[in-house]
Amino acid sequence: MGADDNQIIFILFSGAFLAAIMATFVVSMVVLHRQRQVQNKQKMDQIKAEYEKTLLNIESEIQQDTLKHIGRELHDNIGQLLSLSKLYLASSKPEKQAEGKQLINQIISEVRGLSKTLNLDWVETLSLEEFIAQQLEKIKETGFCEVEFQHEGENWNLDKDQKLVLIRVIQECLNNAIKHASPSLIRISLEHQDGHRLIRIIDNGKGFDTSLPTQGSGMNNLRKRMETIGGTFQISSSPGEGTDINLSLPI
Repeated sequence: MGADDNQIIFILFSGAFLAAIMATFVVSMVVLHRQRQVQNKQKMDQIKAEYEKTLLNIESEIQQDTLKHIGRELHDNIGQLLSLSKLYLASSKPEKQAEGKQLINQIISEVRGLSKTLNLDWVETLSLEEFIAQQLEKIKETGFCEVEFQHEGENWNLDKDQKLVLIRVIQECLNNAIKHASPSLIRISLEHQDGHRLIRIIDNGKGFDTSLPTQGSGMNNLRKRMETIGGTFQISSSPGEGTDINLSLPI
């Protein structure tokens, strides 16, 4: 066998070897790509499951709060109105009977109002701005502290899920301020900043150490809820310095 034949055999062997290496590389890349696809799908399924679980939990919490509110209204308000109307209608005086009938009409109106709160349809009909204004007005009416609400421009265009999460997070932040901070002022502002919607919830109360585990668990829950809608939760506080909470959501 001559040198030329040996060279041809070497070239053929080298080509086959390179082809085998290329085939192995291509197969490996295909397998790796499919594995990544499976992993990405599993990750997306997990994110979707967490998102749906968060929404279900929030809806359940709001419904529970609503039922508690309805229970209080039935006992403290409507129950009292029914007792008064019964006394008035049992009276022999026409003017008392007329007052009793007016009370019945008021009771009907109150019950209709309560029935509307039994589902979450109000989330779609109420803007975030209206909700915040209502919550702050309730706090002010109790005489607990002063409130301020600052926002400019038109109402934010949010879908139901985003609004639902923001409503619950804002409620929790306000509840924490009322329970623990003892502020003389709570201020909420809606802003636009660097392509994001920003909600700032500020109080001038006691403040707290955000590194404490007892505080961190509650804050982490709010942070995770914001993450489900693509947002962020940031808090700045220290003892005696009040609390500043930023809720950020991409536009």
